[in-house]
Amino acid sequence: MTELRFAAVGLNHNHIYGQVNCLLRAGAKLVGFHERDDALAAEFTAAYGDAPRIATLEQILEDESIGLITSAAVSSQRAELAISAMRHGKDVLVDKPGMTSIDQLAKVRRAQAETGRIFSILYSEHFESPATVKAGELVAAGAIGEVVHLVGLGPHRLRKETRPDWFFRRSDYGGILADIASHQCEQFLFFTQASDATILSASVGNRSVPDAPELQDTGNVHLSTGRATGMIHVNWLTPDGMPTWGDGRLFIVGTTGTIEVRKTVDLAGRAGGNHLLLANRKGVEHIDCADIELPFGRQLIADIRDRTETAMPQDRCFKAMELALQAQAIAERTEEKS
Repeated sequence: MTELRFAAVGLNHNHIYGQVNCLLRAGAKLVGFHERDDALAAEFTAAYGDAPRIATLEQILEDESIGLITSAAVSSQRAELAISAMRHGKDVLVDKPGMTSIDQLAKVRRAQAETGRIFSILYSEHFESPATVKAGELVAAGAIGEVVHLVGLGPHRLRKETRPDWFFRRSDYGGILADIASHQCEQFLFFTQASDATILSASVGNRSVPDAPELQDTGNVHLSTGRATGMIHVNWLTPDGMPTWGDGRLFIVGTTGTIEVRKTVDLAGRAGGNHLLLANRKGVEHIDCADIELPFGRQLIADIRDRTETAMPQDRCFKAMELALQAQAIAERTEEKS
């Protein structure tokens, strides 16, 4: 493979732009896109004018020169699209959540195992966050010893008036834990280097949007590997006065130190995002991570070429979604009983 040619299918969430840019930065070539909605297609064309709009999905699936399909379709439709792409010999990169039910997860896992294709999710709060990438390097180097606890906070701004109808339907978006908290589940597995974890408790709620009863605007997860524990809180409650979409934070406690990551903003402090605070036996240090390289794109392209798993192990990609979906189910059962 001299060049990875890829196509975008399903532009329903604006994360598609992050996915496309991730691949373009790494040297892949966008050769076309398919989207039925004219407004979404026009917006995409304005950003990537050289990429032709392809009339049907079948044309992309049947084009053997296209090696990868990337998608941010309606969340509940991503699994079916990914399965079809893999069965047509293509690797897949989708937005989170990669699927919205345990049944969909099982079907995607089966298709991936049977085809040997790569199914990847761009967990952007890890792979597109320079400060989180740097935290991974420090933990791997032993800067804080063995990780024993992790707190992941994922607040988001609702921007209700800009959201499409499907965003508010539980059957389409999958629930707040399956959606947003999949980021934190992946990071928990990554930083603890665990292959599995147990959901100890989970909850969801609607505290601020009574006119959209199917939308969950808060969610919590407590999980454990047996050696490390984790706490996750996600919400759609970022206040309008915040200068960014959400004050994403990560706290990692190790046996010899701690790391705090402020991903998007340092409130009333240093300018910009990607701040990392390291405290260990050597002292306390602030690290500006703005210029840290994001390796995911080039690693994924190398994995597609070499059939390796350096960007993210396939099992961790699936396990993060499994944990998020399990937490979602536990939370909703608990809510029904209350």
